Amino acid sequence: MRSQPDPRFNLLCIALLAAMAVPAMAQEAAPAATTLDKVNVTGSRIKRVDVEAALPVTIVQKAEIEAQGITSAEQLLSFLNIAGNGADGMVSASVDMDLGELRGTAGVSGANLRGQGSDATLVLLNGRRVATHGLRGQAVDLNSIPFAAIDRVEVLRDGASAMYGTDAIGGVINFITRTDYQGIAVNAGFDVTQHGGGNIYNYSLLGGTGDLDADRWNVWGTINWRRSEFLRSYQRDFANSFQPDRGVSPDTRGTPFATVTNASGGIINGSLIDPDGGSKQNYVNILNLPGGAGCENGGPAMGPYDYRLWDSGSSKYACAWDYPAAQALQQPQDSLQFLGRATIRIGDNHRFYAEAMGSRVKSEREYEPLQLTSSASLTSVMGPGTWYPLNPNTKDTYDKVYNALAAYFGTANLTYGNPIPYRWRCMACGPRQIETTTRSYRLLAGLEGSIGSWDYDIGLSRASNKAESVLRGGYYFSSGLRAALGSGLLNPFLMPGQQQSEAAMAALQSASASGVHLYGGESTVTTADASFSGGLGFSLWGSEAQLATGVEARREEFEFGGVQVLDGVPLNYTTIYQAPFDETSDLPKVRRDVNAVYAEMYLPIIDTLDVTVAVRHDRYDTFGGTTNPKYSFKWQPIESLAFRGAYSTGFKVPEFTKLFAGVNRLDYFGRDLVDPASCPGGSVNSSIPGCDLIQPVIITGGKTDLQPEESSQRSIGFVFSPTDNFNLSLDWWEIERTNTIRVPNLATLTANYALFAENWIRDGSGKVTAIDQRYINSGGTLTRGVELDANLSGDLAGGRWHVNLNGSYIDTFKEKSLANEPYGDNKVGEYVRFYNLPLKWKHTLGVGWARGDWAHLLTQVYRSGYKDEEPVSVEGGFYTPANWNPDVDDYITYNYSLTWTGMENTRLTLAVRNLLDTDPPFTAHQVDFASGAAWEPRVADPRGRSFNLQVEYRFN
Repeated sequence: MRSQPDPRFNLLCIALLAAMAVPAMAQEAAPAATTLDKVNVTGSRIKRVDVEAALPVTIVQKAEIEAQGITSAEQLLSFLNIAGNGADGMVSASVDMDLGELRGTAGVSGANLRGQGSDATLVLLNGRRVATHGLRGQAVDLNSIPFAAIDRVEVLRDGASAMYGTDAIGGVINFITRTDYQGIAVNAGFDVTQHGGGNIYNYSLLGGTGDLDADRWNVWGTINWRRSEFLRSYQRDFANSFQPDRGVSPDTRGTPFATVTNASGGIINGSLIDPDGGSKQNYVNILNLPGGAGCENGGPAMGPYDYRLWDSGSSKYACAWDYPAAQALQQPQDSLQFLGRATIRIGDNHRFYAEAMGSRVKSEREYEPLQLTSSASLTSVMGPGTWYPLNPNTKDTYDKVYNALAAYFGTANLTYGNPIPYRWRCMACGPRQIETTTRSYRLLAGLEGSIGSWDYDIGLSRASNKAESVLRGGYYFSSGLRAALGSGLLNPFLMPGQQQSEAAMAALQSASASGVHLYGGESTVTTADASFSGGLGFSLWGSEAQLATGVEARREEFEFGGVQVLDGVPLNYTTIYQAPFDETSDLPKVRRDVNAVYAEMYLPIIDTLDVTVAVRHDRYDTFGGTTNPKYSFKWQPIESLAFRGAYSTGFKVPEFTKLFAGVNRLDYFGRDLVDPASCPGGSVNSSIPGCDLIQPVIITGGKTDLQPEESSQRSIGFVFSPTDNFNLSLDWWEIERTNTIRVPNLATLTANYALFAENWIRDGSGKVTAIDQRYINSGGTLTRGVELDANLSGDLAGGRWHVNLNGSYIDTFKEKSLANEPYGDNKVGEYVRFYNLPLKWKHTLGVGWARGDWAHLLTQVYRSGYKDEEPVSVEGGFYTPANWNPDVDDYITYNYSLTWTGMENTRLTLAVRNLLDTDPPFTAHQVDFASGAAWEPRVADPRGRSFNLQVEYRFN
């Protein structure tokens, strides 16, 4: 992937770069300068014969995409070094969190430029908007883009609020399709992993007829089908969370062979006292008692619970289960995409065009089976009525558990006959599955052409994205589940090889909630726009000044259905056990209207210096008006050297879901939180009065009083091309966002307790029962970096060789929680939970050689290492595992592709990805707060070595 150099200062460089785009293109000749058409490049509305270098634009041509064997927009983004490392894809967004902030993210692929987030990156199709995803309404799902129709992708690595709208803070990605096509092309391919799982298949058909010059019309269409298969954690050895000596161990006592818990009214009367040390034991798995069979023998992926790492001495004899190993590393997905376009010439200077795009994407999210946890509360789904009872059918198992406890702890604190409370991973329940089907479309009609020396483009479009999620397995109606448990039909104390009875499985089946509608939503955008550009008829000391101007009227709509009722009974998290309903976010259709006017003026001051000034005014009927300018320049003191720079501002209104999302309450299981009112030091230490551990409810959701964010972007750089065989570009950039909309982290709420005291919700006795962690406007972020692109080429052995280095260096990533405080520590190269992980350096180094019908390409993909998350906090400091390493290694992979065009109308591409079969580097982040166990999905690809074959045949 390369940044577009500036052909204006070297026309010969145009031909060279066209030949160098990929080795397979080395035989193509570049057109002479006099035959070039005027073109628009993303970032400017002015059509020019030459492609300007005032703004940093990366252009990825179709041939380059094909040479890498890339078949989806998400794959393309993974190769772009300017893309952030966020939870935006099918792998990184598969974490087991489904409520509130992360609802509907798994199965959605977003574009995240410069780490600003997918909601701050504008995605366009042929220069116009598509609808955001229907479940959250915050970002465009790249899976809806008809990738088989793409001719090139233009990535503006700069803010573009002045030209495209206030939400283009991180940059713009413009997917551009061909304008006409004649003939038929068939493409088929597969990408198969060496170690199994995660295979990808794709097929596409492209056909068109009509010659715009001879027939004065052209119609073409393409359809593309793509399937990505499951990749599960147990299929990869590196995804192993039982590595306690390195700081990774699963924090769960819900195991396939259940762990007995101490709940009032259960088999344990009071507390069990450990004969070895005298500590109280509240979680005991009889397999882990001295003389027991051992946790490892209780079922697949079981092992001892690392009570030291999790600072839980009362769980010394508990077992744990590697639940991350049951999660999907890659969610399965089927997508069907269509795009068609008709163009009719009206006279010599006008064209009418109509475009229709549609897609259906079906993704299946699969998580580990339910963890069933006993509670003493009579209102709890897992209350005493569900505990394992003593009756004629359960006596053998009951006695086995009782006798094992009595043999080690004695009988003083055991009551024979009382039911057994437990934590159990219900393997018989099967994996939890949620199927999401997303249907999207965009209809567009427009008229373009020229009147005199002025060009115009007028269009009307409507786009929609509608998504629905349905429960598919592993979820059960609580009433039926309670009955199966309380009767003893379901046995939580089975050893491997033992099966649940037919009656137990029948009871589960009758309680199944498979097929129940979970929630659904729709996002739509209707746009009318008109743009005009042309010469102003005057010049300063250079060539003629140019002007582009236009208007846009846009209506954005969103609705979400979270309330589900079955037979008059509302369905929620408790009526269907742990089903992630979002009934609090039920939202009738809301809308807002946006009207905009913009202008862009290109001023060649002198022959070597030009300036572009742009301004846009957007008026929201809900937030008022905002005016955002952009200034850019290019100075070319000599033919081979050009300097460029830009400054702009942005204004980002809150998405509908951030304004209107309902309130959700989730239990906090972390072990690092205290009441800041009674423990100013902020560290858990039960020996200090007021510094006991607290685990309150966390409240998340939207707030209607949110205000827009503001931003400023600036960049400066140069392009250097001393010869036809070498060019180099280097750009420094900075993005500052203020009044940012964020979920306040707990550290901020704790450190600024005086300001956020109302967020700490207390009961009548003053005890913290909940923390309000809903969205707020607060503080800001500051990000700086440098982007590099270099190309070198030459002749060798009758062919053409080419070397490209594209890199992104992040120098600064700082945050401040409050507007009036300074920015905090630089987080570059340090672990950050959930969102963007700021890696210091990323690059892609490609070496290619092409001769005749053959083209080779070897690519190195580099992602720098970072400082890992520290071990879990415990009283008096940190517990440091014996082999814990604070440094996460660099991640380096190599890809090789071979393209052959020796048969007429045929192209074959064979690619080997991850040539050396490199595993992701080990990381010890807490598996409860991120997707992946012992590896980082925001950085690495879990598929390992894979073999990709793409075949294309064209019928004349």
